[in-house]
Amino acid sequence: MVEAEDILKTMPPRPTIRHATEENLGWFGRASALVEQWKPEMGSLMRAYTERIHGLVASDAGVALSSMLTLLQQARHDLRMQTLGPVNLALPHGMVFDYFDEIRKIIELSQQDLFFIDPYLDAEFISRYLPNVPLAVTTRLLAREKLQTLLPAVDAFVQQTKTKVQVRSAQNFHDRYLIVDRTACYHSGASFKDGAKSAPTTLTQITDAFAAMRATYEGLWSGAKVER
Repeated sequence: MVEAEDILKTMPPRPTIRHATEENLGWFGRASALVEQWKPEMGSLMRAYTERIHGLVASDAGVALSSMLTLLQQARHDLRMQTLGPVNLALPHGMVFDYFDEIRKIIELSQQDLFFIDPYLDAEFISRYLPNVPLAVTTRLLAREKLQTLLPAVDAFVQQTKTKVQVRSAQNFHDRYLIVDRTACYHSGASFKDGAKSAPTTLTQITDAFAAMRATYEGLWSGAKVER
């Protein structure tokens, strides 16, 4: 698991990842070795992705790189569950920092996409969590009740940091989820902005129902109103 996380953190910059430098080739070698150790049958797939990334067609290389990163994320989450088990925390009333710290750890491991689902996202949420999002990651926020404070905060944050944040709103949802890189999902018993501030809460990784949960909220996102 530690090796998987380090590989994802040390990925060469996207503009130069196709260059056949010693550093880049070493990274591809580490990534392939990890996947083959995790699931030997995936080794040929990793080799195919590597060939396409170093091919002549830039658009094809981009698709192959995204597919490779998704596979590496799957390996990371699977290895984490094998060694540590899924995240399943009960946080007593007042354990605000412990809640924040667990969400921060999840955020910092993201590589491509963070999808927060919470009707009560507001300006406080932006200042608390978005500074921890890696620069290359797109953050998607599905919200509803606090748009009057959420949207100005997002605009100011994006203007200063040049990060990518999308906001949509919908009426027919209540629960709070965080979906990471489209490969892992976490349910929060409390709003992300509050954590354990007002009452005990839980943070639980969704495993068996992940595919259905992801499909449900991606569908809700697709039909939601675009706010920014």
